[in-house]
Amino acid sequence: MTIDNAQPVPPGPRRSIELNRDEAMRLLGSVSFGRIVFTQRALPTVRPVNHVMVGGDIIIRTHAGAALTSRAQEADGSGVVVAYEADLIDPDTHLGWSVVATGYARLVTDPEELARYRTLLTSWVQQTMDYAVRIHPDLITGIRLTADDTPGEAVGEG
Repeated sequence: MTIDNAQPVPPGPRRSIELNRDEAMRLLGSVSFGRIVFTQRALPTVRPVNHVMVGGDIIIRTHAGAALTSRAQEADGSGVVVAYEADLIDPDTHLGWSVVATGYARLVTDPEELARYRTLLTSWVQQTMDYAVRIHPDLITGIRLTADDTPGEAVGEG
């Protein structure tokens, strides 16, 4: 597969700068799209989803037949371990940021909360989304990818 409008990445090294938790959470809240990672039949599974941040938690909507809904329903009271990744990386320059939140996902069961999340988070697929999942991040990591302007010192990842 070729991409017709692909442009070469400008030459020069990149620097990967670690983000602190507050900055990573701020950036996560600045976008509405990410990827949920969970296990299905003991293998990692990734799904693109939209999200909203509420009180430091990540809220996503899901449906009755979704694998994540089933996993969260089967989990004990602590929830199911997930990772949530969101980023904003320029496809031409490869500069931007990426944040990963790892924690426990639980189904939202309070009817008032569920109704609130239905209004805050509009489904972007043609499917009824009757469930919501709250991810409480225990571990937040993030990086900012910047141009390395330091002459003679190429630092960075990829």
